[in-house]
Amino acid sequence: MSETYQRGVKATGGLLHGFKEFISRGSAIDLAVGVIIGAAFGSIVKALTDGVINPLIAALFGKPDISEVLTFPLNGATISIGLVLQAVLTFLITALALYFAIVLPINTMRARRARAVEQAPQAPSEEILLLTQIRDLLAEE
Repeated sequence: MSETYQRGVKATGGLLHGFKEFISRGSAIDLAVGVIIGAAFGSIVKALTDGVINPLIAALFGKPDISEVLTFPLNGATISIGLVLQAVLTFLITALALYFAIVLPINTMRARRARAVEQAPQAPSEEILLLTQIRDLLAEE
């Protein structure tokens, strides 16, 4: 084999090894799961805001849609504060849904695991083991 080919194999192997380590870390997997679940929650939140929350707010202002609330013309352009409100509401509802459905249960589970580890009996120190052996030997004599 040529030296160039061998260097290419080593570089590719090192690259694949590094990629494998990156993927096997929990953070990359957590990020992928978060993106997928976030996209799934996005459609639920959009339905909730478009079907329930936005019509209620629009009804309070007497408009057919929240995007038309606080809308005014300015030099031929239309400024829509309601459109910004709609985006902020969607973001807040998505963040709340993700927090209560994913983050809070995971944090609770981690706290329980941490408490279980703290409560687990610890092995006696080497000094205690040595003293116990000395006591046992003296008791035998």
